[in-house]
Amino acid sequence: MNLFAPLPKETRRLLDNVPALIDKTFPLPGRFRSKLPSDVAELSRLLTSDRGQRGLSYLGRPNLLSAYLRFFLPWNLYRLCRLLPGLDIGLGANDVITDLGCGPLTFAAALWICRPDLRRVPLEFQCIDRSGPALEAGRKFFAALTSATLTSETLANETVPWKIRVLKAELGAGKTKPAALVCATNVFNEMYGDISRCNAETLKRNAEKSARLLESYAPDKAACSILIVEPGFPRCGEFIGLLRNALTERGHRPLSPCPHDNNCPLLGPAHGKAKTGKKRWCHFAFETDDAPRALQQLSSAARLPKERAVLSFLFTGRQKNPGATIPPPGDKVSTQHPARVISDAFPLPRQRLGRYACSRQGLALLTGEESVIGKAGSGTLVNAVFKKGERDAKSGALLAEPATRPGQCTV
Repeated sequence: MNLFAPLPKETRRLLDNVPALIDKTFPLPGRFRSKLPSDVAELSRLLTSDRGQRGLSYLGRPNLLSAYLRFFLPWNLYRLCRLLPGLDIGLGANDVITDLGCGPLTFAAALWICRPDLRRVPLEFQCIDRSGPALEAGRKFFAALTSATLTSETLANETVPWKIRVLKAELGAGKTKPAALVCATNVFNEMYGDISRCNAETLKRNAEKSARLLESYAPDKAACSILIVEPGFPRCGEFIGLLRNALTERGHRPLSPCPHDNNCPLLGPAHGKAKTGKKRWCHFAFETDDAPRALQQLSSAARLPKERAVLSFLFTGRQKNPGATIPPPGDKVSTQHPARVISDAFPLPRQRLGRYACSRQGLALLTGEESVIGKAGSGTLVNAVFKKGERDAKSGALLAEPATRPGQCTV
């Protein structure tokens, strides 16, 4: 499946209506609306550079909750709606989804918006968060969203078959049903954000602890998938790589974005990998031209323009057609293998372009003509032909070229 495909017409229509739906569901008096951009900017600082001043109950402050609902919720919905259609989640009737740190039910709302094929499938969501106001806001927003959808022509006179159960609790607390899918969106960075960048061992232990937490909600590895979505910063990519290794060791197979089962090749020397020049991390970026116009206007007013959305993610679990055992990486390989593009294009000598990619052989540098490399956007899965023993002098990446006729490559 292709990652980050353009939004279908129906998904874009529903997302375009989200800002107005939020305003209708959570009316904001005019005297407070003028402060909304500054509230958004303040919340952004508390979530990033000033996170130490944030406190555990920041969403209990009405102005910050309003900023979250009007800015961060729609942007998170947009990111998820670009990502989720490209994942083979494989949910069936009466499956249970456990959403950790769910906030205002962001994942459930995104799934409703971008997966119309699931709207008639009975599903049960266990939504866990420590913020009561966020959970209550999520209840109201999800009810408004589904009601607005059901009044359209295509779903007239139908009812929502999804059950939403909210649980105000810390992660790991409270009794839940075994899940078919465990997800956590923008959750773990709050746990490792204060770990020193030089403290690689503590970050690794944090990833191992997070893997055990996720598995506690997914006791049956063969019947459960796990989806983690984090901001696309270098630290987040590093954590995702460590979490991937920890989950793999516990029997959870990486399905996306990874095109292989080997340990993450992007982890640096602090994690036992050979130094390969400038640090790379697994993340994906895509243009936001199709994001709601009202959301873009608020972003500009808050001086937080988002011309591109960036994220890191990991999807593990069930796979219909598992691949063959992967051999250890090495240079003596010239056969064709799948590689996932993880960077923008950049110029190379002789009027060629390059993009970095992840493969079972390790970090790869895909090179080729602009007509080929230019079209292989972030997240694209391509068939790559590796050159025997050749590495890029700057990055240490293995040199490869897209196959002349790659066809459709799926993992």
